[in-house]
Amino acid sequence: MVCMHFGQVANFKTNSQIPIEKIPIAINSNLKKSILIQSAEEMDEKFHSRLSCKKKTYRYVINNSEIGTAIYRNLETHIPTKLAVDKMKQAIQYFEGEHDFKAFRASGTSAKSSIRTIYKAEILEKEKDRIWIELTGNGFLYNMVRIIAGTLVEVGLGKIHPKEIPNIIKEKERQKAGKTLPPQGLYLVKVEYEEN
Repeated sequence: MVCMHFGQVANFKTNSQIPIEKIPIAINSNLKKSILIQSAEEMDEKFHSRLSCKKKTYRYVINNSEIGTAIYRNLETHIPTKLAVDKMKQAIQYFEGEHDFKAFRASGTSAKSSIRTIYKAEILEKEKDRIWIELTGNGFLYNMVRIIAGTLVEVGLGKIHPKEIPNIIKEKERQKAGKTLPPQGLYLVKVEYEEN
């Protein structure tokens, strides 16, 4: 079962007289049922939900069962071929640290630099053949998580050896990394605003 809490954050300026604790109720009454505001708090004028962020954690969910699922088909990516998770765990360690992730970004991205720091990278095996790929970093390039996940899947399928990852990073050539996996299964799980 896929059941997760997410740390999506947004900010806006308002002259509203609604008490801050009532803002979620007021906004939720005007939103689609697929979106839910859980809390609101007053922030400094300089705060920006995207630019003030220090760390983000993304999760990519893979259903690695033979048949897949109908209920969660739009919430995870189904890969029916059994993946060698032990090899994926070896490979993911190479993404930790500061690297130039040029090989793991989509073409046409507007980012000036492709250098990012990954503080934590791990593979978690969950119930019913689910694999979570989790990455915590100071920022991510467009499609970077989906491309890293695609590369790890190719490691799990035996198409890329775990020890090839450092060279793929070093050579900075997009075609040497894995495919971009579909958006189904990608979640922004947590956003941190202060250095811990």
